[in-house]
Amino acid sequence: MVGSAIVRQLEQQNDIEVIVRTRSELDLTNQQAVRDFFETEKIDQVYLAAAKVGGIVANNTYPADFIYENLMIECNIIHSAHLSGIQQLLFLGSSCIYPKLAQQPMQETALLTGTLEETNEPYAVAKIAGIKLCESYNRQYGRDYRSVMPTNLYGPHDNFHLENSHVIPALLRRFHEAKLNGDVEVVAWGSGKPMREFLHVSDMAAASIHVMNLDKAVYDKNTEPMLSHINVGTGVDCTIRELVETVAKVTGFEGNIAFDATKPDGAPRKLMNVDRLASLGWKYSYSLEEGLQDAYQWFLANQDNFRG
Repeated sequence: MVGSAIVRQLEQQNDIEVIVRTRSELDLTNQQAVRDFFETEKIDQVYLAAAKVGGIVANNTYPADFIYENLMIECNIIHSAHLSGIQQLLFLGSSCIYPKLAQQPMQETALLTGTLEETNEPYAVAKIAGIKLCESYNRQYGRDYRSVMPTNLYGPHDNFHLENSHVIPALLRRFHEAKLNGDVEVVAWGSGKPMREFLHVSDMAAASIHVMNLDKAVYDKNTEPMLSHINVGTGVDCTIRELVETVAKVTGFEGNIAFDATKPDGAPRKLMNVDRLASLGWKYSYSLEEGLQDAYQWFLANQDNFRG
């Protein structure tokens, strides 16, 4: 989802040649395959958006897959980029790197200051390792490898699996199908009380390109040698109940909404402090309802081939 959004925006620039590989063309967990790819292609910048991602159910069900695949992907790509002499790389992490009970809104300095959320700890550990890989290659080899930590993302090309996807695509599909089936009620997981922040994937792509192309002196001035990552988000959150009600509105579902409080809520609140990114000249453009409308329209137009 994120990679395709970055590609769409990069392809609008006439002076850029975008080099990509599909999952079937290149296994990023295969060290030699990744090394061969970098040796045969002439690459100036690397956007590392590839990852194994999923919601609470997926993270609880496949913890070994999440930590192994993400560690392998980032280790292979970052190390191969370095060996090929590539100076610029942008690593995309996740807001789950921060402690479960981090002070809100979460600042970059909260990293490694407390216990992680249990439901996605393996994934978070892998993403923290990616940040530290970038920092370490910068320190030891003078590379310019940067990291951005997005809040919860959604939008075109998302995974709409009802159980293994993130909350927004799962809700969009569930409410859409409930409307078509004439269901009188939709049950959402959890109490509805936790607060979350959401960012449209097109905004994430724009922020990634913005951060990648910042002058190094400007970027370094706004970061610290051992704190190289930058939060990316809206700085605005809502309750899960408010999200569910907005999804119902966007999809046109008019039945009852219930919440199953026996299901896990995850962290009580996850809101990013985006002051650092704002000081670097970037701000989001999509409101939550506008973004949900865009994501839903993409879902409707791609019902024959969407993921999930």
